[in-house]
Amino acid sequence: MQNELWTTRKVIIVGAGAVGSTFAYALAQSGLVDEIVLIDVNQELAKGEVLDLSHGLPYYPNVQISVGKAEDYADAHVIVITAGAKQKGAETRLDLLQRNAAIIEAIIDDIVAHKSRAIIVVVSNPVDILTYLAHKRTSWERGRVIGSGTVLDSARFRYLLSTHCGVDVHNVHAYVLGEHGDSQVAAWSMSHFAGLPIDEYLKHCGICEGWDKTKAEIEETVRRSAYHVIEYKGATNYAVGLALLRIVGAIIRDERSVLTVSVPLQGEYGLSEVSLGVPSIVTQNGVERVIEANLLPEELEGLRASASLLQESIKEIQRNE
Repeated sequence: MQNELWTTRKVIIVGAGAVGSTFAYALAQSGLVDEIVLIDVNQELAKGEVLDLSHGLPYYPNVQISVGKAEDYADAHVIVITAGAKQKGAETRLDLLQRNAAIIEAIIDDIVAHKSRAIIVVVSNPVDILTYLAHKRTSWERGRVIGSGTVLDSARFRYLLSTHCGVDVHNVHAYVLGEHGDSQVAAWSMSHFAGLPIDEYLKHCGICEGWDKTKAEIEETVRRSAYHVIEYKGATNYAVGLALLRIVGAIIRDERSVLTVSVPLQGEYGLSEVSLGVPSIVTQNGVERVIEANLLPEELEGLRASASLLQESIKEIQRNE
């Protein structure tokens, strides 16, 4: 697939709720794209968001913003799926998962039916499971269907290390792997300050006493971050919107960035038949290559345990189809 395939830099956002509209707002200001299209089953919501965004056109780079329909999939470069159902009162986790799987599969069927050549970025939760199901539904090469994965979790990890250690967040490089959820794994062995491993740095900085305890506290805070935000304000939207801007920017600009997006694995880390967050090279064609990091034994064990939980959920869905 070559650059000339993309005659316009067109991004479609499916789902105009809090995450989709916040991402649209960030994308409109970025100057990254020529066209932003919002699609939602609630047409009035999509129209309202587009109108509100369009009123700001004098204040950010030229971009066309419109309400779309399935036909727009045909010439999109990136399709970002944020649509999903909310849990009902007596509904089980599996019931919700099956409803969201049905929503994603219907969207994927429309995308495929219109012969889209786009890169699909799944954001709807549970993102790793839905990314895996979306990829299976398309039968495309795996790099074209990815999920937001642990890009946001990694940003939270970097933020906490920055504030705890007193180092500019832009000089903190740290990754969370696995599920975007409770079984995620903080990859301490891949984390460093400007090339100096974090464990080595902390031996000399004099800030921490009982570093192992501090590490555990940081991991738990990262893991619980979304719960805290939801408890305070009802939903997360700003940071995930910016994480999506980072992912889509890497695709649009063909950056070859290393991001922990969710991608179906094909033997990497000894895993297959699952999609989860791992460091991957992201280009205009999606994920070009998964990077197999040399993880510590306990980190690899944690990653495989995370994969096992996701695989069990996938099997649950398949058993109940």
